[in-house]
Amino acid sequence: MTRREGAVLLVWWVLSALATHSVVRYRWWIVAGYLLVTAALGALALSARDDRGAAAAPAAGVRAAAAVLGLVALTHLLLVPFSYLGAAGLGAVRAALAAAALLAGALLLVPRARAAVLPVALAGAGTAAVLVVRGDPAPRIDVWVILQQAADGLLRGESMYVQRWSGSPGITDAFAYLPWTAVLTAPGRWLAGDVRWALAVLVAVAALCTAALGRWRAPALAAAALLLLAPGSSTLVEQAWTEPTVLAGLAGWALLVHRGGTGAWWAVVPLAVALAAKQHVVLLLPLLAVWPRFGLRRAAVAVGGAGLLVAPWALGAPHAFVHDTVRTMLELPPLRFADTLYTAVLNETGVRLPFALVGALVLGVLVAAVVALRRRPVGLAGLLTWCAAVLMVVNVLNKQAFYNQFWLVGALLLLAVAAGAGARSGLSPAAPPRPARTAPRARPPRPARPPAGPPAPSSPSAG
Repeated sequence: MTRREGAVLLVWWVLSALATHSVVRYRWWIVAGYLLVTAALGALALSARDDRGAAAAPAAGVRAAAAVLGLVALTHLLLVPFSYLGAAGLGAVRAALAAAALLAGALLLVPRARAAVLPVALAGAGTAAVLVVRGDPAPRIDVWVILQQAADGLLRGESMYVQRWSGSPGITDAFAYLPWTAVLTAPGRWLAGDVRWALAVLVAVAALCTAALGRWRAPALAAAALLLLAPGSSTLVEQAWTEPTVLAGLAGWALLVHRGGTGAWWAVVPLAVALAAKQHVVLLLPLLAVWPRFGLRRAAVAVGGAGLLVAPWALGAPHAFVHDTVRTMLELPPLRFADTLYTAVLNETGVRLPFALVGALVLGVLVAAVVALRRRPVGLAGLLTWCAAVLMVVNVLNKQAFYNQFWLVGALLLLAVAAGAGARSGLSPAAPPRPARTAPRARPPRPARPPAGPPAPSSPSAG
C-alpha cells in the first residue's frame, strides 16, 4: 500500500465516523468535517496518475491498513450508531464488528494468515446483519416498508409506480427509485421474508469484487474487510438503505474493466444495472465516457442497456414513473437534520439556496472533473477517486443526504485502494535489482579442417 492509499484510507475513516455520528442529528461541525473531506478528496483526485505497472508498495503500507482496521474497531466501541435495537442487542452488534475488525487487522500482519482476513470480515458483518434484522423485524422507516411491499407487488405482476404503501411512516404514494432497486432487493423478501437480507448479500458481493479487483493482495483484502466492517454499517442494513444495489454494480464494473479486453465490454452489464437502480449514477457517466479505457461507446451501450432494463416499468405507466422518479425527488423538502451545506445555510441563516445555484455548482464540478480527466490520464484507482469526489460534492450540496449517500462515497474510495493494488506489479521497489545476465563466453574458433582429397575411384561393382 502506498502513502497515497494510506491517505485515502484515513480520509475514508474520517468520513465514515462523521457519517455514523450524523444519524439523525444536525451539527455544524459535522458539515465542516464533510467540507474538509471534500477538499481532501479533491486533492487526492487531482494528484492521481496512471499507476499501471507501478512497483509493489512496501510492507509499511500493510501495517497502515491494519492500523485503520484498528481505528475502525475503536470507532465501533466508542461511537454509538443509530438503531432501534435495545442496549443489549446494539452492544452485541458493536462488539461483533469491533472484534472482527481487530482480528482482521491482526491477520493482515501475518502473511500466511491473510487468507483468513476476508472470511473473518464476512463472519463479523454476517453476525451483525443477523442481529439487526432479527432484533428489529419492522424498522420504523419508509424505505423498508416500500421495498417490502414492492417485492410483494412484483410477485403479483404489479408495478411499484402504481402501488400505495400502507403503514409507511414517510412516503406513501411514490417509489422514488429506479425499478432495479426493487428487483435486486426482492429476493431477500421472497426467500427469507426481508429485503434486508438481499442488501447484506449485495454488500458481501461488492466486498468480494473489491478483493478480486486488487488480485487478493493485502491492500485489497484490507479494503474489502473495511467495506464489510465500516462504522455505521449495521445502521445501513437495519434501515434498508439501498446504496448496496448501486455499489454491487459499480464494483462489478470496476472488476471487469480492470481485466481489460472483452471484459471492458462485459462491464457495461453491471454498469447498466447500477444505472437502472438509482438516478444519481448518471452523474458518473461523463467521467467514465472520457476515460480512455472505457470510453464513450461503452458508456452509450450501458445507457442503452439501462434503458432496456427500465423500459417495462417506464412504458407501462409513464406518468406515474416520471412522477415518482423525477418530480418526487425534486420536490422533496429539505430536512433540517441532514448534515449538508444546504441545510447548514438553512439552519443557521434561514435562507434556502436556489435550485439554479446548486445545479450550477454541481455542473461546474462535473465539468471540471471531465476536463481534468481529459488532460491528465489516470488509472482505474484515480478514476474511482474522481467518482467519489464528484458524489461527495453532490451530497454536500444536496437538500437531503444521510449516512447511506456518504457510505457510497467511502465505498468508492475502498474500490480505488483495491484498484491501485491490482494495477501494481509484483516487484517491490525495495528489492535489489537483479544482476544482468552476462553473455556466455565465446568459444575459440575451431581450426579449419584440411581440404578433402580427390575422391577414391569407385570399384566396378559399386556402379
